[in-house]
Amino acid sequence: MIKDGLALVKAAQHCWEGGLMPGTSGNLSMRTPRGLLITPSGVQYPELTPSDLVELEPGGRPLRAFSPVPSSEWRFHEQIYERRPEVNAIVHTHSRYATTISCLRRPIPAVHYMIAAAGVSQVRCADYATYGTAELGQNALKALDGAKACLLANHGLIALGRTLKEATKVAFEIENVAALYWHALQAGQPVLLDDAEIQRVVAKLETYGQP
Repeated sequence: MIKDGLALVKAAQHCWEGGLMPGTSGNLSMRTPRGLLITPSGVQYPELTPSDLVELEPGGRPLRAFSPVPSSEWRFHEQIYERRPEVNAIVHTHSRYATTISCLRRPIPAVHYMIAAAGVSQVRCADYATYGTAELGQNALKALDGAKACLLANHGLIALGRTLKEATKVAFEIENVAALYWHALQAGQPVLLDDAEIQRVVAKLETYGQP
């Protein structure tokens, strides 16, 4: 658990440094044998330490006495882990461009082949619901069907991964595609890649990089 805590803190600080989580916004979690380990509510990321993290059992009860208050979004993390057994880490951001597109309540289309990081040719936008509610999680699950990322209307981005490294990479890649989409719209109507091409890239990404 110490190793997981250090990894989660480093990933959260990396996302903050990369501009994905301004202020104290956003949250990250990892699946654990007893439930999930999640970032706390309202703690500045540069000051975050492993002791600030909260391990929750199913239903949201902290496993440690006198535990910090967990992120208000712990419900959708739990809902995703329950529905998606292959997912072991979740990164939720309020990154500028993904959140901008979410405020338009549009999906992010295949303006660039790296949308394949999400496993799909379109990152869908979930219907709006108040933050921290079970309804938000239900809406997110619909938008995440078959995908590793979705937008939350007027809210932000959720990225999933088999590992924390993968979930973090998905969050950065989809934020970059959202930025490209936004800038392309300023110049005109972007040309989109078709589904077949994105599926070819999805397959290629499975063996991309070092073993």
